[in-house]
Amino acid sequence: MIIDLPDIPAMQTFGRTIASKLQVGDIVALEGPLGVGKTTIARAMLAAAGHEGEVPSPSYNILEIYPECEPPLVHADFYRLDDPEEAEELGLDDYLVDAALIAEWPTHAGRFIALAQTLWIVLESVGEGRRAIVKSGAAWQGRWP
Repeated sequence: MIIDLPDIPAMQTFGRTIASKLQVGDIVALEGPLGVGKTTIARAMLAAAGHEGEVPSPSYNILEIYPECEPPLVHADFYRLDDPEEAEELGLDDYLVDAALIAEWPTHAGRFIALAQTLWIVLESVGEGRRAIVKSGAAWQGRWP
């Protein structure tokens, strides 16, 4: 599925729509070049799920946890990982027992592409706007149009 996102409000609406469908154990994988809007969508998802206040980019901490959200959310940015095995050390499977995961730069973690609970979103720049190419895993069937 291809979704046109002509401006920031459209990206925020897209993020809110995803958040409204989230369940514990879900993964939203946000892929695309620097500056394409991955964090914009993640911030909209977090706000829609109930987080109030600032959302720092998890680039340096790698993981930020938001237990107050519904469902609880973990926001990860794997940009700084040099080896996908480093992601294993983070204990992501443990987080997915009680939370959903928003994963920026998921290919750096090397493990989300084929998982049934992954909503895979590749963002591209198109003129002044963006385009989202969305592929839903089996667990998203029936929840995502």
